Amino acid sequence: MLNRRQFAGAAISFLALPTLANAQDAMPSSRQIEQQLDAAPRRRVRPEDRVTVREFKRRPELRRMAPSIDIQSINFAFASAEIPRSQYRKVENIADALESVLARRPRAKFLIEGHTDAVGSQASNLALSERRAESLKWTLVREFGIPRRALETVGYGEEYLLVPTPNPEWRNRRVTLRRFDDFLTQ
Repeated sequence: MLNRRQFAGAAISFLALPTLANAQDAMPSSRQIEQQLDAAPRRRVRPEDRVTVREFKRRPELRRMAPSIDIQSINFAFASAEIPRSQYRKVENIADALESVLARRPRAKFLIEGHTDAVGSQASNLALSERRAESLKWTLVREFGIPRRALETVGYGEEYLLVPTPNPEWRNRRVTLRRFDDFLTQ
């Protein structure tokens, strides 16, 4: 028999389940993604402060200044980098947004960052996050016609957790998209 405290906890957990499921399924619209990525950088970058793609990937202070959006709704299977066809509608939102930005900014460059939660070793999480970023890139290129020259990838594993916890946390399993052409040397 459940006591009142156990019953209340079970009831709250049951009621919260639909909210968690809806949060994981919530995909920003292509228009929302486009607006985020088409925004101006948080700080203007002087020509002498511009960097290479490689250096941009290694400099979190620069990445934080670039227009970006976290995408938490692409659901990868556990320890998998494959994007199931059931997720292609979500990827299509990303592709539509990138196409719109590229129509106005033909030289735009986007960084796809892969992230994981803290479950597993750092090395395996880093490798998994890199594979997931690459998987999204190649799905965008092959299935939706985004030019591969416009896309770069990097994996950060568990390095930049949104929710600092060693436990499984779906909000940490995400990709981040950044438009970073304003930061690159010509």
